[in-house]
Amino acid sequence: MMNSKEVMEEEGKSWKREMRKEIKKVRRIAAPMVVASVLQYLLPVVSLIMVGHLNQLSLSSVAIATSLTNVSGFSVQSGMAGGLETLCGQAFGAEQYEKFGLYTYTAIISLSLVSVPITILWIFMDKILILLQQDPMIALQARKYALWLIPALFGSAILKPLTRFFQTQSLIFPMILSSALVLCFHIVTCWILVFKLELGHVGAAIAFSFCVWFNVMLLLSFVRFSSACDKTRVPFSIKALLGLGEYFRFAVPSAVMVCLKWWACEILVLLAGVFPNPKLETSVLSICLTISTLHFTIPYGFGAAVSTRVSNELGAGNPGAVRMAVSTTMLIAVTEGLIVCAVLYSCRHVLGYAYSDDHVVVHYVAVMTPLLCLSIFTDSLQSVLSGVARGSGWQHLGVYVNLGAFYLVGIPVGALLGFVAHYRAKGLWIGIVTGSILQSFLLSLITALTNWKKQAMMARERIFDATPPNQNGSNRITSA
Repeated sequence: MMNSKEVMEEEGKSWKREMRKEIKKVRRIAAPMVVASVLQYLLPVVSLIMVGHLNQLSLSSVAIATSLTNVSGFSVQSGMAGGLETLCGQAFGAEQYEKFGLYTYTAIISLSLVSVPITILWIFMDKILILLQQDPMIALQARKYALWLIPALFGSAILKPLTRFFQTQSLIFPMILSSALVLCFHIVTCWILVFKLELGHVGAAIAFSFCVWFNVMLLLSFVRFSSACDKTRVPFSIKALLGLGEYFRFAVPSAVMVCLKWWACEILVLLAGVFPNPKLETSVLSICLTISTLHFTIPYGFGAAVSTRVSNELGAGNPGAVRMAVSTTMLIAVTEGLIVCAVLYSCRHVLGYAYSDDHVVVHYVAVMTPLLCLSIFTDSLQSVLSGVARGSGWQHLGVYVNLGAFYLVGIPVGALLGFVAHYRAKGLWIGIVTGSILQSFLLSLITALTNWKKQAMMARERIFDATPPNQNGSNRITSA
């Protein structure tokens, strides 16, 4: 018989083996998701670059329209599609492939319904911008751009659920291929419409809408003809309509959880416009947000990976595997965050030159970089923890966390430091960092206190219509 020391050594070796296996599983999902998210992120960037070569009015209107359409439309859809990370992920883990397909239909219907009031909002975008004291000419051009994005909005109502359809099956390569093809198509189409056909900034919006539907067609073709989707490719059924209530219970909190932080950042940028030197303050905050958003494409892949792993293992009734997936992905996120922060901090004195030749702006960015590094590190943590929330199905707790972290703490702290303490943009960003730190702490606490065995039982009961897990041929929950 082995003594206690040998037992501990054997357990340590076993844990390391499991960790290495889990790292490989997470890497197979996370790395391709990072590539796909970067390619998708570049679509609006290409539009902005093209339009930037027209005139200042077009650039300003497109920048404002892009910000508002993201905040009021595409971010809402992206958040709502997160409900599939719970339902589809757990259904796939439980091998309930018919429900997997039906959940996807339900999501498409749900997002399409939500797109109707968003469309009405976009139609009156100029009125909203004028109420926000924006230049009337910019407001009119922004509205025109937003109107031509409406087809993209309804295409996105199909595209967002489709990407979750592939993600929760760990089929990431089709998304990389389609995103790469769409980006190439967008560059060519946008150039032709903007410059050759002289449609201006409207041409950029038309090109973007074309590309969203082109992406939809590519992914639907893969679903239709690929053998990888044989099990999950199911015909449409009226059951998809009956599941709207259940889907909204997960989709709405998921959307609110995503949008609360996004909106908080936008509010702070708007507040920067009230300072004595608004051009400098808003420019620096915009640079920090741009860097932070670009970096977020990396931890977003980690969040997608852990969401898939957690939901699949909960559906399969493996709480032990869930704990390993969470621990492994958090370790990867911490490592990545530290590396990125070290690189940014070492480049802080030249970082601003990537965005401006103004020495005042460059110096201001250097001063902000330590805070930016702290924000980026917390983003790496919270993206994983938010992925755990989506995979587990406790998005409603994430809503309370984000509401408290950013609206009860982050924004008030930022406003006090920015306006009362006269730290200006630095004070506003300290507010963002404070909210992010509190958000990460609370989500970590919830994750640490989660009873994964109970979560696995709840997932199985949901997927199997409230029948006990062991009646469906699985004893993994009771033995975990």
